[in-house]
Amino acid sequence: MKSTDFLLEIGCEEIPAGMLPRACADLQVILEKHFSAFGLLNGGKVQTYGAPRRITAIAKSVKARQEDETREVLGPPKSVAFDAVGAPTRAAESFAAKQAVPLAKLAVVSTPRGEYVSVQQAVVGRATSELLSDLLPRAIQEIPWPKTMHWVGMGGPRFIRPIRWIVALLGGKVVPFEIAGVRTGNASSGHRFLGKARVPVSGPRDYFQRLKKNGVLASPADRAKKIEAELQAAAHKAGLRIHADAALQAAVTNLNEFPSVILGSFHEGFLDLPTEILITVMRDHQKYFALERRDGSLAPNFLAVINLDRDRTGNIRRGHERVLRSRFADARFFWQADQKCRLADYTPKLAQVTYQVKLGSYRDKVERITRIAKWLAERLVEMGQHQADVAATVRAAELAKCDLVTEMVREFTELQGIVGGLYARAQGEPEEVAHAVYDHYRPAGPDDELPRSLTGCLVSLADKLDTLVSCFAVGLAPTGSSDPYGLRRAASGMVRILIERKIPLSLSAAISAAGRALGAQPPKIHATAEVEAKALEFLVERVRYYFRERLGYAYDEVGATLAAGADDLVDAEKRLEAVKAIRRTKNFAPLASAFKRIRKILEKAGPGEGWRAPSVDASLFAEEAERSLHEAARRAADEAGAHKRAGNYREALLVISGLRPVVDTFFDQVLVNAEDEKVRRNRLTLLAELLREFSTIADFSEIVTES
Repeated sequence: MKSTDFLLEIGCEEIPAGMLPRACADLQVILEKHFSAFGLLNGGKVQTYGAPRRITAIAKSVKARQEDETREVLGPPKSVAFDAVGAPTRAAESFAAKQAVPLAKLAVVSTPRGEYVSVQQAVVGRATSELLSDLLPRAIQEIPWPKTMHWVGMGGPRFIRPIRWIVALLGGKVVPFEIAGVRTGNASSGHRFLGKARVPVSGPRDYFQRLKKNGVLASPADRAKKIEAELQAAAHKAGLRIHADAALQAAVTNLNEFPSVILGSFHEGFLDLPTEILITVMRDHQKYFALERRDGSLAPNFLAVINLDRDRTGNIRRGHERVLRSRFADARFFWQADQKCRLADYTPKLAQVTYQVKLGSYRDKVERITRIAKWLAERLVEMGQHQADVAATVRAAELAKCDLVTEMVREFTELQGIVGGLYARAQGEPEEVAHAVYDHYRPAGPDDELPRSLTGCLVSLADKLDTLVSCFAVGLAPTGSSDPYGLRRAASGMVRILIERKIPLSLSAAISAAGRALGAQPPKIHATAEVEAKALEFLVERVRYYFRERLGYAYDEVGATLAAGADDLVDAEKRLEAVKAIRRTKNFAPLASAFKRIRKILEKAGPGEGWRAPSVDASLFAEEAERSLHEAARRAADEAGAHKRAGNYREALLVISGLRPVVDTFFDQVLVNAEDEKVRRNRLTLLAELLREFSTIADFSEIVTES
């Protein structure tokens, strides 16, 4: 079958940079789905590319037309289509006429439902261009943008921005269709200032080259490479180094069609402001890269990425410097104005800021966080973790949200928490308190740093616990992909803090503490046992994800470990390490299979109340194999128990796996379901005690084995 190439370019007004990569990935999936459904891809794939004013899809091996095929069409049952002497009935004649075949072409086939009349229909494949005219408009509108807009009146097609042109070419020929008055053609559009408004292309072969001549690098990889090279060259020329920022590089890649880098400067007097504020203003508000001296201190310079080939006159540089000077002046004013008031004195203002309609104000949230943080710190002290500072933890919790009502954070919202920590330090709060306030939103993502101190970890845990439990209590649990209150992020952050900082707290007890705090002051919402159980289950799911996806443990290892207990994550990780360490030993897999067999036997026996004896009665042993198993299990329990109490889980599991020979012998020589009821109950009780005693580190029956 002849193959050809395909090009689709959707040209529109500037697409938000943060939406572009996801839209490209979605379009690739959508097109491959449709192409595959019609059998159009000839072993190739669809590749997509995004730039601010366009999304492009290219496939270099598309069939020029569908394959012809023969399809069997079923008609009426044989008993309906033919009479008693085998003559065709009216039903057979109608079916033949509908399929446009003579009666002689009808055949009888056997199906699971009986014998039916059928006909073999030759289906001629449609031309790919004809198919694409139908499916491409649907595919374009299937892109799941976070937001869309009308631009030709209500009721018409919706898209992220108004579509201005569409290039759709198959083998160099236009695929005809129309969306909202925009008809397809073979002409793209160049850069607004560096290229022509109309750039004819013939397909993938000349698409990138022709656009490049007209000031557009259509491939994000090409733009990223150009930006990286020019950033490094400009920094090197200035004798400085770039403040690393991968997220900013990704953003500017999708903000510019033909990026170039320019070096700017600002007055050194602004360097008396905290570095975090200067970098945030440059990065988040202006999309500038900060520059550092060799000693790591901030330099009074920045790098800006512009959407032009160069800054010939320096006017662009001067314009950026003027804007940044104004932003820094604002930041300095806010810093000085906010310092006139102690951070703690902002607390009453938090009562005027709603956290969530059902959950009250941020003042209410601070009171809950403080209660939870105090409980966490006191619990650690009770457990012998004397490095926990209760007073510092309480103070940091009280100050954690105060910066939300400062002028600085109102203007630069990205600095919440950071500003609070900076103000706390500038106003003489202890370093540990200042750091805890600064860090309490951490970790904000899977690769974000954790709080620097135990105090910071406890305040962060308290904040996230309150968010999780309070939202579950008022029915705001995540549904599907919707998670407006960031509960998955909060739960994942808690998991990371507990495991990576080795904090031995009980998840269920911590959730209960958050529930008590929720009901302790207005709006006094009661967190039921069901709410706490759902919050715990939600949290444990994030634990599973962390162990599997971040640490690389097998899903059955994680399942077996957490089935034996998921309340103390530090302990769970130790047990998980032990399971992974010994699962390749010779006795482990056979013993896991035996435990699966035990569980199935007990499940088949029904609820334990119906057969379980108070304890195993050695006088009822009728076989040497059951006596040997009982004695070996008692010895192993003592030895494994000593290892468990010392935290030596690997050694304990090795002891347990050593039971494999006596367990195998038991199943070879003993009939569990004996006719004598007392003997049967005794044997079932023996197996139940064995399963319970040796499933405290990991539930062996959860391990996947070959048998």
